[in-house]
Amino acid sequence: MTLLGGRYAVGEMIGTGGMADVYIAQDERLARKVAVKILRSDLAKDPSFVARFRKEAFAAAGLNHPGIVAVYDSGEDPAPYIVMELISGHTLRELIHRGERIPLDRALEIGEGILAALEYSHERGIVHRDIKPANIMITDMGDVKVMDFGIARAMDDFGATLTSTWNIVGTAQYLSPEQAMGDTADARSDIYSTGCLLFEVLTGRPPFTGDTPVSIAYQHVSGELPKPSSIQPTLPGDIDVLLSVALAKKPHDRYQSAGLMLDDLHRVRTGQAVTTKIARTKVSRRTVLTSVVALVTALAVAAGGAFLSRSDSTVGTDGIPNVVGLTQIAAQALLTDYTITIQRAHDSRIPKDRVASQFPLATTRAAKGSGVIITISDGPGDAIVPTDLVGLSLIDARSSLAAVGLVIASTQAVPSDRPQGTVLKVSPEPGSTISAGSGVVLQIASGEVEVPSLIGIDAIQAKTLLVQAGFLVREVEAFDSSQPPGVVIRQAPDAGTTQTIGQPVTITINKAPSLAANNWR
Repeated sequence: MTLLGGRYAVGEMIGTGGMADVYIAQDERLARKVAVKILRSDLAKDPSFVARFRKEAFAAAGLNHPGIVAVYDSGEDPAPYIVMELISGHTLRELIHRGERIPLDRALEIGEGILAALEYSHERGIVHRDIKPANIMITDMGDVKVMDFGIARAMDDFGATLTSTWNIVGTAQYLSPEQAMGDTADARSDIYSTGCLLFEVLTGRPPFTGDTPVSIAYQHVSGELPKPSSIQPTLPGDIDVLLSVALAKKPHDRYQSAGLMLDDLHRVRTGQAVTTKIARTKVSRRTVLTSVVALVTALAVAAGGAFLSRSDSTVGTDGIPNVVGLTQIAAQALLTDYTITIQRAHDSRIPKDRVASQFPLATTRAAKGSGVIITISDGPGDAIVPTDLVGLSLIDARSSLAAVGLVIASTQAVPSDRPQGTVLKVSPEPGSTISAGSGVVLQIASGEVEVPSLIGIDAIQAKTLLVQAGFLVREVEAFDSSQPPGVVIRQAPDAGTTQTIGQPVTITINKAPSLAANNWR
Protein backbone atom coordinates (compact mmCIF):
# COMPACT_ATOMS: atom_id res chain seq x y z
CA MET A 1 0.00 0.00 0.00
CA THR A 2 1.31 3.47 -0.99
CA LEU A 3 1.22 5.99 1.89
CA LEU A 4 1.36 9.62 0.88
CA GLY A 5 3.13 11.69 3.49
CA GLY A 6 3.27 8.59 5.66
CA ARG A 7 -0.45 9.05 6.34
CA TYR A 8 -2.75 8.78 3.32
CA ALA A 9 -3.38 5.41 1.65
CA VAL A 10 -3.99 6.26 -2.01
CA GLY A 11 -6.77 4.37 -3.77
CA GLU A 12 -8.47 4.67 -7.16
CA MET A 13 -8.34 7.72 -9.40
CA ILE A 14 -11.62 9.66 -9.46
CA GLY A 15 -10.67 12.59 -11.66
CA THR A 16 -8.00 14.23 -13.78
CA GLY A 17 -7.39 17.76 -14.99
CA GLY A 18 -4.87 20.10 -16.52
CA MET A 19 -2.90 20.46 -13.29
CA ALA A 20 -3.37 17.35 -11.22
CA ASP A 21 -4.94 13.94 -10.80
CA VAL A 22 -7.39 13.24 -7.97
CA TYR A 23 -7.57 10.02 -5.97
CA ILE A 24 -9.69 8.66 -3.13
CA ALA A 25 -7.50 8.07 -0.10
CA GLN A 26 -7.84 6.83 3.47
CA ASP A 27 -6.53 9.10 6.19
CA GLU A 28 -4.94 6.47 8.41
CA ARG A 29 -4.54 8.87 11.32
CA LEU A 30 -8.16 10.07 11.50
CA ALA A 31 -9.78 6.99 9.90
CA ARG A 32 -11.73 8.91 7.26
CA LYS A 33 -11.99 9.03 3.47
CA VAL A 34 -10.48 12.07 1.76
CA ALA A 35 -9.71 13.26 -1.75
CA VAL A 36 -6.06 13.77 -2.62
CA LYS A 37 -4.97 15.93 -5.53
CA ILE A 38 -1.48 15.07 -6.78
CA LEU A 39 0.41 17.47 -9.03
CA ARG A 40 1.00 16.22 -12.59
CA SER A 41 4.42 14.76 -13.17
CA ASP A 42 5.35 17.19 -15.95
CA LEU A 43 4.55 20.21 -13.74
CA ALA A 44 6.19 18.73 -10.64
CA LYS A 45 9.57 18.93 -12.38
CA ASP A 46 9.40 22.74 -12.31
CA PRO A 47 10.58 24.04 -8.88
CA SER A 48 8.85 27.40 -9.37
CA PHE A 49 5.55 25.68 -10.10
CA VAL A 50 5.91 23.44 -7.05
CA ALA A 51 6.52 26.55 -4.95
CA ARG A 52 3.35 28.13 -6.30
CA PHE A 53 1.40 24.92 -5.74
CA ARG A 54 2.55 24.99 -2.09
CA LYS A 55 1.58 28.66 -1.68
CA GLU A 56 -1.82 28.13 -3.23
CA ALA A 57 -2.50 25.12 -0.99
CA PHE A 58 -1.93 27.36 2.03
CA ALA A 59 -4.23 30.03 0.58
CA ALA A 60 -7.04 27.54 -0.14
CA ALA A 61 -6.65 25.97 3.31
CA GLY A 62 -7.49 29.35 4.84
CA LEU A 63 -10.95 29.35 3.24
CA ASN A 64 -13.64 28.07 5.61
CA HIS A 65 -17.04 28.36 3.93
CA PRO A 66 -19.90 25.84 3.42
CA GLY A 67 -19.84 26.56 -0.32
CA ILE A 68 -16.12 25.78 -0.73
CA VAL A 69 -14.58 22.30 -0.68
CA ALA A 70 -12.41 22.21 2.44
CA VAL A 71 -8.63 21.73 2.22
CA TYR A 72 -7.27 19.66 5.12
CA ASP A 73 -3.59 19.18 4.47
CA SER A 74 -0.78 19.36 1.93
CA GLY A 75 2.70 17.99 1.49
CA GLU A 76 5.42 16.95 -0.93
CA ASP A 77 6.39 13.44 0.20
CA PRO A 78 6.84 11.65 -2.16
CA ALA A 79 5.05 14.12 -4.47
CA PRO A 80 3.33 17.53 -4.16
CA TYR A 81 -0.25 16.96 -3.02
CA ILE A 82 -3.30 18.60 -1.46
CA VAL A 83 -5.74 16.72 0.80
CA MET A 84 -9.35 17.83 0.48
CA GLU A 85 -12.85 17.07 1.69
CA LEU A 86 -14.32 14.10 -0.20
CA ILE A 87 -17.69 15.11 -1.67
CA SER A 88 -20.44 12.67 -2.61
CA GLY A 89 -22.26 14.04 -5.61
CA HIS A 90 -21.73 15.11 -9.21
CA THR A 91 -20.00 17.98 -10.94
CA LEU A 92 -22.12 20.51 -12.78
CA ARG A 93 -20.31 19.43 -15.94
CA GLU A 94 -21.65 15.88 -15.50
CA LEU A 95 -25.19 17.18 -15.04
CA ILE A 96 -24.93 19.35 -18.17
CA HIS A 97 -23.55 16.51 -20.27
CA ARG A 98 -26.44 14.25 -19.29
CA GLY A 99 -28.58 16.47 -21.50
CA GLU A 100 -31.01 17.23 -18.69
CA ARG A 101 -32.41 20.78 -18.75
CA ILE A 102 -31.90 22.36 -15.31
CA PRO A 103 -35.05 24.29 -14.25
CA LEU A 104 -34.65 28.07 -14.17
CA ASP A 105 -35.13 28.44 -10.42
CA ARG A 106 -32.60 25.67 -9.68
CA ALA A 107 -30.08 27.15 -12.14
CA LEU A 108 -30.33 30.51 -10.38
CA GLU A 109 -29.90 28.80 -6.98
CA ILE A 110 -26.70 27.18 -8.26
CA GLY A 111 -25.48 30.59 -9.45
CA GLU A 112 -26.23 32.09 -6.05
CA GLY A 113 -24.25 29.33 -4.34
CA ILE A 114 -21.22 29.95 -6.56
CA LEU A 115 -21.33 33.70 -6.07
CA ALA A 116 -21.71 33.40 -2.29
CA ALA A 117 -18.54 31.28 -2.18
CA LEU A 118 -16.68 33.72 -4.44
CA GLU A 119 -17.79 36.71 -2.39
CA TYR A 120 -16.25 35.02 0.67
CA SER A 121 -12.95 34.12 -1.09
CA HIS A 122 -12.62 37.55 -2.75
CA GLU A 123 -13.06 39.30 0.59
CA ARG A 124 -10.03 37.30 1.76
CA GLY A 125 -7.97 38.21 -1.27
CA ILE A 126 -8.26 34.91 -3.12
CA VAL A 127 -9.26 34.79 -6.81
CA HIS A 128 -10.28 31.34 -8.10
CA ARG A 129 -9.32 31.93 -11.77
CA ASP A 130 -10.84 28.70 -13.12
CA ILE A 131 -14.60 28.82 -12.55
CA LYS A 132 -16.18 26.25 -14.87
CA PRO A 133 -18.82 23.46 -14.59
CA ALA A 134 -16.16 20.83 -13.83
CA ASN A 135 -15.14 22.77 -10.71
CA ILE A 136 -18.65 23.05 -9.27
CA MET A 137 -19.90 20.12 -7.19
CA ILE A 138 -23.58 19.47 -6.52
CA THR A 139 -23.72 17.24 -3.47
CA ASP A 140 -26.20 14.41 -2.97
CA MET A 141 -28.07 16.81 -0.66
CA GLY A 142 -28.27 19.44 -3.41
CA ASP A 143 -25.71 21.83 -1.93
CA VAL A 144 -23.35 23.80 -4.17
CA LYS A 145 -19.60 23.49 -3.53
CA VAL A 146 -16.87 25.35 -5.41
CA MET A 147 -13.72 23.27 -5.64
CA ASP A 148 -10.24 23.31 -7.13
CA PHE A 149 -8.67 26.50 -5.89
CA GLY A 150 -5.50 24.84 -7.15
CA ILE A 151 -4.75 27.63 -9.62
CA ALA A 152 -6.11 30.36 -7.38
CA ARG A 153 -3.70 32.90 -6.00
CA ALA A 154 -3.71 35.83 -3.65
CA MET A 155 -4.69 39.13 -5.25
CA ASP A 156 -1.42 40.65 -4.20
CA ASP A 157 0.60 38.08 -6.18
CA PHE A 158 1.35 39.80 -9.47
CA GLY A 159 3.35 36.90 -10.86
CA ALA A 160 2.60 34.81 -13.90
CA THR A 161 -0.57 35.37 -15.85
CA LEU A 162 -2.85 32.79 -17.39
CA THR A 163 -1.18 32.35 -20.73
CA SER A 164 0.06 28.82 -20.07
CA THR A 165 -0.71 25.22 -20.93
CA TRP A 166 -2.84 24.48 -17.92
CA ASN A 167 -5.14 27.42 -18.40
CA ILE A 168 -5.78 28.68 -21.91
CA VAL A 169 -6.01 25.24 -23.44
CA GLY A 170 -8.17 23.77 -20.72
CA THR A 171 -10.70 26.48 -19.94
CA ALA A 172 -11.07 28.60 -23.07
CA GLN A 173 -14.90 28.53 -22.99
CA TYR A 174 -14.90 30.26 -19.57
CA LEU A 175 -11.90 32.55 -20.07
CA SER A 176 -12.26 36.28 -19.38
CA PRO A 177 -10.99 38.69 -22.08
CA GLU A 178 -8.19 39.96 -19.83
CA GLN A 179 -7.06 36.39 -19.17
CA ALA A 180 -7.10 35.68 -22.92
CA MET A 181 -4.78 38.64 -23.46
CA GLY A 182 -2.36 37.48 -20.75
CA ASP A 183 -3.27 40.21 -18.29
CA THR A 184 -3.58 39.71 -14.53
CA ALA A 185 -6.86 38.22 -13.35
CA ASP A 186 -8.76 39.79 -10.47
CA ALA A 187 -12.13 39.15 -8.82
CA ARG A 188 -13.95 40.48 -11.89
CA SER A 189 -12.40 37.68 -13.96
CA ASP A 190 -14.18 35.17 -11.70
CA ILE A 191 -17.41 37.12 -12.27
CA TYR A 192 -16.96 36.83 -16.06
CA SER A 193 -16.32 33.07 -15.83
CA THR A 194 -19.39 32.66 -13.60
CA GLY A 195 -21.38 34.51 -16.25
CA CYS A 196 -20.14 32.06 -18.91
CA LEU A 197 -21.12 29.14 -16.69
CA LEU A 198 -24.62 30.53 -16.02
CA PHE A 199 -25.08 31.24 -19.72
CA GLU A 200 -24.41 27.58 -20.49
CA VAL A 201 -26.64 26.26 -17.70
CA LEU A 202 -29.54 28.50 -18.77
CA THR A 203 -29.26 28.09 -22.55
CA GLY A 204 -27.62 24.70 -23.02
CA ARG A 205 -24.51 26.12 -24.72
CA PRO A 206 -21.52 28.30 -23.79
CA PRO A 207 -21.63 31.93 -24.93
CA PHE A 208 -18.75 31.39 -27.35
CA THR A 209 -17.69 28.25 -29.19
CA GLY A 210 -15.07 27.38 -31.78
CA ASP A 211 -12.80 24.71 -33.19
CA THR A 212 -9.70 25.77 -31.25
CA PRO A 213 -8.88 27.49 -27.94
CA VAL A 214 -7.55 30.45 -29.93
CA SER A 215 -10.81 30.95 -31.85
CA ILE A 216 -12.85 30.73 -28.65
CA ALA A 217 -10.61 33.12 -26.73
CA TYR A 218 -10.67 35.54 -29.69
CA GLN A 219 -14.45 35.69 -29.40
CA HIS A 220 -14.24 36.43 -25.68
CA VAL A 221 -12.22 39.51 -26.62
CA SER A 222 -14.10 40.67 -29.72
CA GLY A 223 -17.19 38.54 -30.34
CA GLU A 224 -20.71 39.85 -29.87
CA LEU A 225 -22.51 38.18 -26.97
CA PRO A 226 -25.78 36.54 -28.09
CA LYS A 227 -28.82 37.27 -25.96
CA PRO A 228 -29.69 34.26 -23.81
CA SER A 229 -33.39 34.83 -24.59
CA SER A 230 -32.66 34.48 -28.32
CA ILE A 231 -31.52 30.91 -27.59
CA GLN A 232 -34.09 30.11 -24.91
CA PRO A 233 -37.12 32.40 -25.47
CA THR A 234 -38.70 31.35 -22.15
CA LEU A 235 -35.95 33.08 -20.16
CA PRO A 236 -36.94 36.37 -18.47
CA GLY A 237 -35.57 39.54 -20.03
CA ASP A 238 -33.68 40.43 -16.86
CA ILE A 239 -31.41 37.42 -17.51
CA ASP A 240 -30.23 39.19 -20.68
CA VAL A 241 -29.34 42.26 -18.63
CA LEU A 242 -27.64 40.32 -15.83
CA LEU A 243 -25.45 38.26 -18.15
CA SER A 244 -24.63 41.24 -20.39
CA VAL A 245 -23.19 43.01 -17.34
CA ALA A 246 -21.37 39.91 -16.04
CA LEU A 247 -19.92 39.23 -19.51
CA ALA A 248 -18.86 42.78 -20.37
CA LYS A 249 -15.56 42.86 -22.28
CA LYS A 250 -13.99 45.44 -19.99
CA PRO A 251 -13.63 44.56 -16.28
CA HIS A 252 -14.79 48.04 -15.20
CA ASP A 253 -18.08 47.52 -17.09
CA ARG A 254 -18.91 44.32 -15.16
CA TYR A 255 -20.26 43.77 -11.69
CA GLN A 256 -17.49 45.06 -9.45
CA SER A 257 -18.03 42.38 -6.83
CA ALA A 258 -19.55 38.91 -6.55
CA GLY A 259 -21.96 40.33 -3.96
CA LEU A 260 -23.43 42.81 -6.47
CA MET A 261 -24.04 40.07 -9.03
CA LEU A 262 -25.46 37.86 -6.28
CA ASP A 263 -27.96 40.60 -5.38
CA ASP A 264 -29.18 40.88 -8.98
CA LEU A 265 -29.38 37.10 -9.35
CA HIS A 266 -31.53 36.95 -6.21
CA ARG A 267 -33.78 39.68 -7.64
CA VAL A 268 -34.34 37.64 -10.80
CA ARG A 269 -35.10 34.48 -8.84
CA THR A 270 -37.61 36.28 -6.60
CA GLY A 271 -39.34 38.09 -9.48
CA GLN A 272 -37.89 41.55 -8.80
CA ALA A 273 -36.61 43.91 -11.48
CA VAL A 274 -32.89 44.25 -12.21
CA THR A 275 -31.90 47.92 -12.25
CA THR A 276 -28.22 47.50 -13.18
CA LYS A 277 -27.42 49.24 -16.47
CA ILE A 278 -25.48 47.68 -19.34
CA ALA A 279 -22.28 49.54 -20.19
CA ARG A 280 -21.13 49.54 -23.80
CA THR A 281 -17.40 50.13 -24.03
CA LYS A 282 -16.09 49.44 -27.51
CA VAL A 283 -13.07 47.15 -27.82
CA SER A 284 -10.49 48.60 -30.19
CA ARG A 285 -9.15 46.67 -33.16
CA ARG A 286 -5.63 47.15 -31.80
CA THR A 287 -6.69 45.37 -28.61
CA VAL A 288 -8.15 42.47 -30.58
CA LEU A 289 -5.04 42.07 -32.72
CA THR A 290 -2.82 42.24 -29.64
CA SER A 291 -4.86 39.49 -28.01
CA VAL A 292 -4.44 37.22 -31.02
CA VAL A 293 -0.66 37.62 -30.89
CA ALA A 294 -0.67 36.89 -27.13
CA LEU A 295 -2.80 33.77 -27.59
CA VAL A 296 -0.77 32.33 -30.43
CA THR A 297 2.47 32.94 -28.54
CA ALA A 298 1.10 31.35 -25.36
CA LEU A 299 -0.08 28.26 -27.17
CA ALA A 300 3.20 27.90 -29.04
CA VAL A 301 5.06 28.00 -25.73
CA ALA A 302 2.60 25.52 -24.26
CA ALA A 303 3.07 23.10 -27.13
CA GLY A 304 6.85 23.36 -26.83
CA GLY A 305 6.70 22.66 -23.11
CA ALA A 306 4.52 19.60 -23.62
CA PHE A 307 6.94 18.24 -26.21
CA LEU A 308 9.93 18.71 -23.97
CA SER A 309 8.25 17.02 -21.02
CA ARG A 310 7.58 13.92 -23.04
CA SER A 311 11.03 13.68 -24.60
CA ASP A 312 12.76 13.55 -21.24
CA SER A 313 11.44 10.13 -20.23
CA THR A 314 14.53 8.79 -18.51
CA VAL A 315 15.45 11.63 -16.19
CA GLY A 316 17.40 10.59 -13.09
CA THR A 317 18.97 7.18 -12.82
CA ASP A 318 17.90 6.96 -9.17
CA GLY A 319 14.37 8.20 -9.76
CA ILE A 320 11.23 6.78 -11.35
CA PRO A 321 11.24 7.48 -15.13
CA ASN A 322 8.66 9.80 -16.66
CA VAL A 323 6.32 7.62 -18.72
CA VAL A 324 3.46 10.10 -19.27
CA GLY A 325 2.54 10.17 -22.95
CA LEU A 326 4.14 6.79 -23.73
CA THR A 327 2.37 3.61 -24.84
CA GLN A 328 1.74 0.95 -22.20
CA ILE A 329 4.42 -1.31 -23.68
CA ALA A 330 7.01 1.49 -23.73
CA ALA A 331 6.11 2.50 -20.16
CA GLN A 332 6.45 -1.07 -18.90
CA ALA A 333 9.84 -1.36 -20.57
CA LEU A 334 11.09 1.67 -18.61
CA LEU A 335 9.52 0.49 -15.35
CA THR A 336 10.93 -3.04 -15.24
CA ASP A 337 12.50 -2.34 -11.82
CA TYR A 338 9.10 -1.59 -10.27
CA THR A 339 5.82 -3.37 -9.54
CA ILE A 340 3.32 -1.87 -11.96
CA THR A 341 -0.41 -1.45 -11.42
CA ILE A 342 -2.33 -0.46 -14.54
CA GLN A 343 -5.68 1.32 -14.56
CA ARG A 344 -7.63 3.14 -17.27
CA ALA A 345 -9.56 6.40 -17.30
CA HIS A 346 -10.95 8.87 -19.84
CA ASP A 347 -8.63 11.80 -20.45
CA SER A 348 -9.14 14.50 -23.07
CA ARG A 349 -5.50 15.67 -22.81
CA ILE A 350 -3.76 12.42 -23.68
CA PRO A 351 -4.40 10.28 -26.81
CA LYS A 352 -6.06 6.93 -26.31
CA ASP A 353 -3.82 4.06 -25.14
CA ARG A 354 -1.10 6.46 -23.91
CA VAL A 355 -0.10 6.95 -20.27
CA ALA A 356 -2.15 9.82 -18.84
CA SER A 357 -0.58 9.90 -15.37
CA GLN A 358 1.71 8.05 -13.03
CA PHE A 359 2.08 7.72 -9.27
CA PRO A 360 4.54 8.24 -7.67
CA LEU A 361 5.64 11.10 -9.92
CA ALA A 362 8.62 10.98 -12.24
CA THR A 363 12.06 11.47 -10.61
CA THR A 364 10.67 10.33 -7.23
CA ARG A 365 13.31 8.20 -5.52
CA ALA A 366 11.87 4.77 -4.81
CA ALA A 367 13.29 1.38 -3.99
CA LYS A 368 13.40 -1.26 -6.70
CA GLY A 369 10.32 -3.44 -6.58
CA SER A 370 8.12 -0.69 -5.10
CA GLY A 371 4.73 -0.01 -6.62
CA VAL A 372 4.00 2.39 -9.48
CA ILE A 373 0.47 3.11 -10.67
CA ILE A 374 0.09 4.14 -14.31
CA THR A 375 -3.21 5.29 -15.77
CA ILE A 376 -3.81 4.59 -19.46
CA SER A 377 -5.99 7.07 -21.35
CA ASP A 378 -9.26 5.80 -22.83
CA GLY A 379 -9.45 8.97 -24.88
CA PRO A 380 -12.11 11.64 -24.45
CA GLY A 381 -14.86 9.10 -23.84
CA ASP A 382 -18.17 8.37 -25.51
CA ALA A 383 -21.35 10.34 -26.00
CA ILE A 384 -24.88 9.15 -26.74
CA VAL A 385 -26.82 10.85 -29.53
CA PRO A 386 -29.94 12.33 -27.83
CA THR A 387 -33.19 10.54 -28.54
CA ASP A 388 -35.37 13.68 -28.58
CA LEU A 389 -33.82 15.55 -31.53
CA VAL A 390 -36.51 14.78 -34.14
CA GLY A 391 -39.18 17.47 -33.99
CA LEU A 392 -36.93 20.06 -32.35
CA SER A 393 -35.95 23.34 -33.94
CA LEU A 394 -32.40 23.60 -35.22
CA ILE A 395 -31.38 25.86 -32.31
CA ASP A 396 -32.82 23.51 -29.67
CA ALA A 397 -31.23 20.50 -31.36
CA ARG A 398 -27.85 22.18 -31.26
CA SER A 399 -28.26 22.92 -27.54
CA SER A 400 -29.20 19.30 -26.82
CA LEU A 401 -26.17 18.05 -28.73
CA ALA A 402 -23.83 20.50 -26.98
CA ALA A 403 -25.10 19.32 -23.61
CA VAL A 404 -23.76 15.81 -24.28
CA GLY A 405 -20.52 16.94 -25.96
CA LEU A 406 -21.56 16.68 -29.62
CA VAL A 407 -21.84 19.20 -32.46
CA ILE A 408 -23.74 19.62 -35.72
CA ALA A 409 -21.49 18.49 -38.57
CA SER A 410 -23.88 19.59 -41.32
CA THR A 411 -27.54 20.01 -42.20
CA GLN A 412 -29.50 18.64 -45.15
CA ALA A 413 -32.66 20.50 -46.13
CA VAL A 414 -35.52 18.49 -47.66
CA PRO A 415 -39.12 19.41 -48.60
CA SER A 416 -41.56 18.81 -45.76
CA ASP A 417 -44.92 19.93 -44.40
CA ARG A 418 -43.28 20.46 -41.00
CA PRO A 419 -42.28 23.99 -39.91
CA GLN A 420 -39.08 25.15 -41.55
CA GLY A 421 -35.95 24.23 -39.63
CA THR A 422 -37.61 21.30 -37.86
CA VAL A 423 -35.31 18.30 -37.41
CA LEU A 424 -36.66 15.35 -39.42
CA LYS A 425 -33.88 12.77 -39.24
CA VAL A 426 -30.60 12.29 -37.38
CA SER A 427 -27.43 10.48 -38.39
CA PRO A 428 -26.02 8.52 -36.56
CA GLU A 429 -29.28 7.18 -35.19
CA PRO A 430 -30.57 8.63 -31.89
CA GLY A 431 -29.37 6.52 -29.00
CA SER A 432 -26.14 5.61 -30.81
CA THR A 433 -22.88 5.78 -28.88
CA ILE A 434 -20.17 7.80 -30.65
CA SER A 435 -16.95 9.56 -29.66
CA ALA A 436 -17.37 12.75 -27.66
CA GLY A 437 -16.76 15.80 -29.85
CA SER A 438 -18.06 14.07 -32.99
CA GLY A 439 -20.39 15.72 -35.47
CA VAL A 440 -24.00 14.73 -36.16
CA VAL A 441 -25.79 15.22 -39.50
CA LEU A 442 -29.32 16.64 -39.24
CA GLN A 443 -31.99 16.43 -41.93
CA ILE A 444 -34.25 19.45 -41.57
CA ALA A 445 -37.40 20.81 -43.15
CA SER A 446 -36.62 23.29 -45.93
CA GLY A 447 -38.14 26.72 -46.21
CA GLU A 448 -37.28 30.33 -46.88
CA VAL A 449 -35.35 31.99 -44.05
CA GLU A 450 -33.58 35.32 -43.69
CA VAL A 451 -29.82 35.42 -44.22
CA PRO A 452 -28.17 36.90 -41.09
CA SER A 453 -25.88 39.92 -41.12
CA LEU A 454 -22.27 38.70 -41.05
CA ILE A 455 -20.15 41.71 -42.08
CA GLY A 456 -17.56 42.70 -39.48
CA ILE A 457 -17.85 39.66 -37.21
CA ASP A 458 -15.34 36.88 -36.58
CA ALA A 459 -15.33 34.08 -39.17
CA ILE A 460 -15.90 31.38 -36.53
CA GLN A 461 -18.97 33.20 -35.21
CA ALA A 462 -20.26 33.79 -38.75
CA LYS A 463 -20.01 30.10 -39.62
CA THR A 464 -21.78 29.22 -36.37
CA LEU A 465 -24.66 31.60 -37.20
CA LEU A 466 -25.01 30.14 -40.69
CA VAL A 467 -25.03 26.54 -39.50
CA GLN A 468 -27.58 27.42 -36.82
CA ALA A 469 -29.79 29.02 -39.49
CA GLY A 470 -29.56 25.89 -41.65
CA PHE A 471 -27.29 27.16 -44.46
CA LEU A 472 -24.20 25.64 -46.02
CA VAL A 473 -21.02 27.71 -45.71
CA ARG A 474 -18.63 28.61 -48.50
CA GLU A 475 -15.45 30.54 -47.69
CA VAL A 476 -13.21 32.72 -49.85
CA GLU A 477 -10.35 34.98 -48.78
CA ALA A 478 -9.39 38.53 -49.64
CA PHE A 479 -7.31 41.31 -48.11
CA ASP A 480 -8.65 44.63 -46.85
CA SER A 481 -6.13 46.79 -44.95
CA SER A 482 -8.94 48.72 -43.24
CA GLN A 483 -10.31 45.61 -41.51
CA PRO A 484 -8.74 43.29 -38.90
CA PRO A 485 -7.78 39.80 -40.08
CA GLY A 486 -10.21 36.97 -39.56
CA VAL A 487 -13.43 38.97 -39.91
CA VAL A 488 -16.07 38.75 -42.66
CA ILE A 489 -15.73 41.63 -45.14
CA ARG A 490 -18.33 40.49 -47.72
CA GLN A 491 -21.24 38.06 -47.94
CA ALA A 492 -23.50 36.68 -50.65
CA PRO A 493 -26.49 36.75 -50.56
CA ASP A 494 -26.79 40.04 -48.67
CA ALA A 495 -28.10 40.20 -45.13
CA GLY A 496 -31.88 40.39 -44.92
CA THR A 497 -32.53 38.49 -48.14
CA THR A 498 -34.36 35.19 -47.95
CA GLN A 499 -32.98 31.87 -49.11
CA THR A 500 -33.98 28.23 -48.92
CA ILE A 501 -32.58 26.29 -45.97
CA GLY A 502 -29.72 24.08 -47.07
CA GLN A 503 -28.48 26.51 -49.75
CA PRO A 504 -24.93 27.93 -49.57
CA VAL A 505 -23.98 31.36 -48.26
CA THR A 506 -20.56 32.67 -49.30
CA ILE A 507 -18.48 34.67 -46.82
CA THR A 508 -15.27 36.52 -47.69
CA ILE A 509 -12.77 36.44 -44.83
CA ASN A 510 -10.03 39.03 -44.44
CA LYS A 511 -6.57 37.49 -44.55
CA ALA A 512 -3.63 38.50 -42.43
CA PRO A 513 -1.37 41.07 -44.18
CA SER A 514 1.60 38.68 -44.37
CA LEU A 515 -0.49 36.11 -46.21
CA ALA A 516 -1.70 38.73 -48.64
CA ALA A 517 1.86 39.93 -49.27
CA ASN A 518 2.99 36.40 -50.08
CA ASN A 519 0.34 36.12 -52.76
CA TRP A 520 1.77 39.13 -54.60
CA ARG A 521 5.24 37.64 -54.90
